[in-house]
Amino acid sequence: MPARSNAEPGFLEFAWVWNRRQKQDTPPVHRRIARWLEARQTAGETRLLLMAFRGCGKSTLVGLWCAWQLLRRPETRILVLAADASLAVKMVATVRRIVERHPLCRHLLPDGAESWASDRFTVKRGGALRDPSMLAQGIGGNVTGSRAEVIVCDDVEVAGNCDTPGKRADLRERLAEAEFVLTPGGTILFVGTPHCEDSLYRNPREEGAFLAGYRRLAVPVMNAAGASAWPERFPRDAIAALRDRVGPLQFQRQMLLQPVAASAVRLDPAAIIRYADEPEYREAQGRGVLTLLGHRLVSGGAFWDPAYGRPGAGDASVLASCFSDGDGRTFLHRLAYLTHDPAAALDPATQQCRRVAAILGELLLPAVRVETNGLGRFLPALLRRELAQAGVACQVIEHASTKAKEDRILGALEPALAARRLHAHEGVFRTPFPGEMAEWRPGAPGARDDALDAVAGCLLAEPVRLVSGPRPAPRPSWRGG
Repeated sequence: MPARSNAEPGFLEFAWVWNRRQKQDTPPVHRRIARWLEARQTAGETRLLLMAFRGCGKSTLVGLWCAWQLLRRPETRILVLAADASLAVKMVATVRRIVERHPLCRHLLPDGAESWASDRFTVKRGGALRDPSMLAQGIGGNVTGSRAEVIVCDDVEVAGNCDTPGKRADLRERLAEAEFVLTPGGTILFVGTPHCEDSLYRNPREEGAFLAGYRRLAVPVMNAAGASAWPERFPRDAIAALRDRVGPLQFQRQMLLQPVAASAVRLDPAAIIRYADEPEYREAQGRGVLTLLGHRLVSGGAFWDPAYGRPGAGDASVLASCFSDGDGRTFLHRLAYLTHDPAAALDPATQQCRRVAAILGELLLPAVRVETNGLGRFLPALLRRELAQAGVACQVIEHASTKAKEDRILGALEPALAARRLHAHEGVFRTPFPGEMAEWRPGAPGARDDALDAVAGCLLAEPVRLVSGPRPAPRPSWRGG
């Protein structure tokens, strides 16, 4: 692209004018990114990678950068690629709004609105180019035949498209198509954060790095000395609280921009707070109240990861039962490894369902999720029958897992352990569960994870507060609200 004339505003000036119009400041972290983007363009560098922590506002800045490109050269065609079309449309709609409202862009507004949509728009420009000024596409969209001087790959790597080697290979293959869309001398700008160990954005010095040769800027939320990149919005206590909420693995990837291997995670059972009390139920003025350790419980539920349950053989059939209070504490109160008696007259499934119904009734739980992948497909109907016969008012929810087991376990347990908000009854520590935690490693073959999966399902489930459908008359609700 040609160098700008002295009459044209620099990108930092362009962004500053917009922020002033929005009654916002331009923080130092944004000024750093803006200077870097302009310097790279001045130097004629056309392969760029911008990594900045989540919440930094990098997509907003890149949207301003796109509008600045159109200001400098209205004939520029910009293609925005994202993990799905809606994310790309969001970027294009943002740029369109900037062009409409920025005082330096008024001359770019077209006379008609025939090409002025949220997913594509064309500014007033010379010539008769076929492609719009900006176009939004998801990674899976068809861009064959399109041409662009600038391609922005905005958050093309997300958790759902990089969690297996096959998905990562497919993502790289689709992104390689961008080179055929780009005009000679055009610019490709990647914007994102790493979501896995083998990230698109990993160190270019590593063998097989996808963006080897790209000029890159990495802006983590804090530097090696612990100073915040944006102290007004991300003070140190807020950063520490965020780390506790999301867990060390996601914090290192999304906020420190380090593509850490999941195998580095250790689930330490010592991080669980142990207790010995039982829930206390009472009724006051016709309302039920359930408390534990002096905390009023507001939700609860169970998750059953079923298996055949033959004693000493195969996968374990595990029921995890949890409560939560209003302050975000979670209490893993019961963990039952369910088996059956091969010599009994009842079939194995009915034996397990009766045991589950007894636990649900004892703990007054309002709902249980049953994993229906594989063996559990026929169990919900059988469990409903046993609950009705036992007079237990509990809703049975069929649950089909679509996320990888490793990701479910990490996503549920790691943040809870890091924040020290997972409590467990001492009876849980008399089960194989602590041993499973201590020995489990992501991706390690042969590791036992039956209880880990059940507990993860329980922690990830949304609180259920209402019982629907015909049920025996329940006790007054202890969950409040």
